[in-house]
Amino acid sequence: MHQNNSKPKLPFSAILLDMDGVLFHGMNPIEGAIDFMLSIEYIPHVFVTNNPIRLPKSMADKMAEIGFKRPAEELIITSGEATAAWLAQQKPNFSFFAIGAGGLHQSLQKYGYEDKEKADYVIVGEGEGLDYASLTTGINLIIKQGAQLISTNPDTSVDAFYRGKRAILPGAGALVAPFITATGKQPVTIGKPKPLLYEIALQELQAQASDCLMIGDRPDTDIAGAQQLGIQTALVRTGRFAPGEKLPDNMPAPDWDVDNLMQLKHLLALI
Repeated sequence: MHQNNSKPKLPFSAILLDMDGVLFHGMNPIEGAIDFMLSIEYIPHVFVTNNPIRLPKSMADKMAEIGFKRPAEELIITSGEATAAWLAQQKPNFSFFAIGAGGLHQSLQKYGYEDKEKADYVIVGEGEGLDYASLTTGINLIIKQGAQLISTNPDTSVDAFYRGKRAILPGAGALVAPFITATGKQPVTIGKPKPLLYEIALQELQAQASDCLMIGDRPDTDIAGAQQLGIQTALVRTGRFAPGEKLPDNMPAPDWDVDNLMQLKHLLALI
């Protein structure tokens, strides 16, 4: 039995955490999540989310508002921020046409500028904004101007809140589909399970992949992407899949498969 001043010997030295479905649903913290975060305070950790809707500052403010200790903004890595940083590496001061919530536009504006006439990139994220006019603009930029199609993440659906009710919303993977169909072009996809978010997180942690644990609620993105890089994985059943629900046959098995973060805390003997 561990004393209060002792620290358990863990098979990893740093942690990556998804946010939606792991720590909270909308503005509601998941039971045990705040306690879990307090129990890993002494372990280096970062947050990696496919959600491009909010900026890291907004995400940190939200966590503080709903009861978590406010994390440092640089420890929150969103697919919107990763998309903007990656595009800046490809073409400094790029021009873009973006579809998605305001946070995505703000992330992109740090490195580039909006241009509906001659955009270098058509970028599809999550949130409201896709309609007939924006679809038409994007299609013409891709076909006539040679703009490259970018998707912030491959999620076809997202468990979230919409107009006050928990709902399944279209993810970027669904919102980018009309552009693929209309243009015949495949997008460059940035978010999980692609490696970029994990690589940014590992750099922030200054850790090797094999020394890290990824905690997520989606086997197809969180778990699959981490395993490809050799990161240990824990699946919590508080988001996409409920406790006891069978995972699809083609999805990878995590190192830990738990009902919730409190169960994971006990399995790892966290204080």
